Amino acid sequence: MTGRYAPGHTLDQAVALERGGENLVRGRTVDAWANMVGPFGGTTAATMLQAILQHPERHGDPLALTLNYAGPVAEGEFEIEVLPTRTNRSNQHWWLEMRQGDQVVTTATAITALRRETWSETEVGPPGVPAPEDLTPAAADRGVKWVDNYDMRFVTGAWQSVEDGQTSPDSTTTMWIRDTPPRPLDHVALTAMCDSFFPRSFLRLGRPIPAGTVTLTIHYLATTDEIAAQGTDFILGSVHAHRFHGNYHDESARLWSRDGTLLATSHQLMYFKS
Repeated sequence: MTGRYAPGHTLDQAVALERGGENLVRGRTVDAWANMVGPFGGTTAATMLQAILQHPERHGDPLALTLNYAGPVAEGEFEIEVLPTRTNRSNQHWWLEMRQGDQVVTTATAITALRRETWSETEVGPPGVPAPEDLTPAAADRGVKWVDNYDMRFVTGAWQSVEDGQTSPDSTTTMWIRDTPPRPLDHVALTAMCDSFFPRSFLRLGRPIPAGTVTLTIHYLATTDEIAAQGTDFILGSVHAHRFHGNYHDESARLWSRDGTLLATSHQLMYFKS
């Protein structure tokens, strides 16, 4: 796979893809984004989106993406089949499948769409928080490599409380986040950030436990221009769970720009064992 790696940011390296045939692309995991088992799920999601973004038949910009993590992604090469299943006047529907050898490791559906000017309103605003410049960056050594690619500044529900073994009565984490080294925000980077919150079960129990995302859905609420306008600035994310039960719990997150524009929401179900 000579020439596959992007020369710049590690995120661009992680999502770099080569055409492997009609509706087929190939890539390779990048060690800098390693998680406890396999690569960080946010880069897997971003890679699946990248397969759509570079498809010659793409119609419109990302509107929704749902990932189903069928099994661990092993270190090394993978291929993605990416199929536009139906194209309408305003939106386009996609089916994707990531494979390693004869194993399906991730499936996805997505919608891209053309946006038009309409009446607009946002009902939910960001929480009142200090500016990121007034907060201390999270410690560099947090047990997994992928977090080193982010500058995280916790307002509540900090990762450090998990390391200290402190349980929490509430599952909410609110933090500022940006890529490090800095990288202009786009749909790919925003996708990865939507999965950048550690499992809520860690916070509630006060310790890391076996856990992993089973399914993740992202809704892109901002236009391409609104996302690009963020440049390399921090964005504000807040996440919470609703219920922990029967080895699964949910997580819902919102991500805002510094000026209060709601950029995206994400919703996922996680497996956990305790």
